[in-house]
Amino acid sequence: MFKRLRKIQIFPKTTGISPYVWLMFSILPFYFIFRSSSDIEIATGILMIVLFFFCYRITLNAKGWPVYVGTSVQIAVSIAMTLLFSYAYFAFFLAFFIGNIHNKAGFITLYTVNIVTTFVTVNLGFILQDKFFITQTPFILISLIAVILLPLGSYNRNKRGELQEQLKDANLRISELVKLEERQRIARDLHDTLGQKLSLIGLKSDLAHKLISNNPERARSEMKDVQQTARTALQEVRLLVSRMRGTRLEEEIIRIRQILKAAQIEFHIEGNPVLANVPLLSENVLSMCLKEAVNNVVKHSGATECSLTLEETPTEVIMKVKDNGVIHTGELNFKQGHGLQGMKERLEFVNGTLEISCTEGTTISTRIPLIMKRSDKEENA
Repeated sequence: MFKRLRKIQIFPKTTGISPYVWLMFSILPFYFIFRSSSDIEIATGILMIVLFFFCYRITLNAKGWPVYVGTSVQIAVSIAMTLLFSYAYFAFFLAFFIGNIHNKAGFITLYTVNIVTTFVTVNLGFILQDKFFITQTPFILISLIAVILLPLGSYNRNKRGELQEQLKDANLRISELVKLEERQRIARDLHDTLGQKLSLIGLKSDLAHKLISNNPERARSEMKDVQQTARTALQEVRLLVSRMRGTRLEEEIIRIRQILKAAQIEFHIEGNPVLANVPLLSENVLSMCLKEAVNNVVKHSGATECSLTLEETPTEVIMKVKDNGVIHTGELNFKQGHGLQGMKERLEFVNGTLEISCTEGTTISTRIPLIMKRSDKEENA
């Protein structure tokens, strides 16, 4: 069997025709130089070409002042090649290089200098009435357009790439912050759930140990309380673990309805509890805020009615919990507790806000902004 012949390529396929264009522009100036009759002019032209490409290579990966010194030398060579040998295309090399400069002030300075010097030298070439220069008029005009547009396109493309990298880093940072916030939330919930009960178990166990010889009946009663407290703590831990998976708002509403019914508080709801465009993280924050707000109503308000209002707009989701009770501790604030500080911290993590109104009862309003995804049509437009 015959082996398939492979095509020999000088450049990789992924580079397209760009290397061939650069190769042509690298060879072309020698054609312009060898048109000269004087050996001194030819030698001078070759030295300028070597100097240009040497500076171009040095400045390609340089940073700081070597970039501006090397580019200035290249601009001077470009001017000399245009006036002495009618070769005005080194400005094309410079346009490509200047577009890759990241510093805004440096880009604007070199971009302006390159345009001004190119236009001035081209106009001088036409004024001197060099016949060979005039025959290149279409190509020179194309080069002038490239000198104007190419740096802008390259600069904007590089800036867009930098923004994409920054966005990628920001997304990674957000992911880490989400994990950190989740750990802090778990720590808070475990402390609130287990801290008090474990302390109570320790105190009652010590008391039972002291009473076991003098008052066995009392010690037995204390141990029963320890058993009951341990069972309650176990149930709360299981509930906490199940909620770590993320709680939907409609699921939380079912639970708070049962709590309010047990507390003999009438419950009303306005709006759709199924949130279509809200991320699970934001909905979980709303569910936890709703749970804490209803706990405040049951424990502190003495209310007989409680209402929940849900409103979803294109830019945000609004949740209001209102009761007709009276807060005996005075006007609520974040320092006095009642779980409001925890609610505020959770909302701040998703750029949400918390507002409290104590007119005709208490109204706790939470707002979470929505970041809507663009449709495919908008992205392709």
